[in-house]
Amino acid sequence: MTDSVEDRIVTSHSRVLADITVKLKDGSVADSTKVTGKPSWLVIGDGSFSEAFEAFVIGARENDSLTFELPPEDAFGLSIPDNIHFMDISQFPQDIELAKGAIVAFAQPAGGEIPGIIREIQDTSVTVDFNHPLAGETVVFEIEIKQIAA
Repeated sequence: MTDSVEDRIVTSHSRVLADITVKLKDGSVADSTKVTGKPSWLVIGDGSFSEAFEAFVIGARENDSLTFELPPEDAFGLSIPDNIHFMDISQFPQDIELAKGAIVAFAQPAGGEIPGIIREIQDTSVTVDFNHPLAGETVVFEIEIKQIAA
């Protein structure tokens, strides 16, 4: 016998297909799966989300709409001062147009890339922030549960 939609609820080991919108406290949208029309799969209990985030989602049913606010430490983390670096402008390729707020990809020693946000350009010094762009922000999540898989 298969579960009906009404019987499926999010548990601590569920895979959840959901449309997710992340807003700042002022109501501006920081990110949304609705822009691409492609909901995301969330794996509850795999360590990708904070316990506070999961507590709001666990117990939800398919077709539920959830809205909740999380402080920085339960959302994208606090801004860590050690993740802010001051670099000489000569370290950047000449073909990159540096501007405040621009996101630049930096090569990592082990391979791969990490994004950094240009926070300030002053003379020959560039301040680059490697924190998550929403670190330090209280955010509002709007989640529409589309499908729940065990």
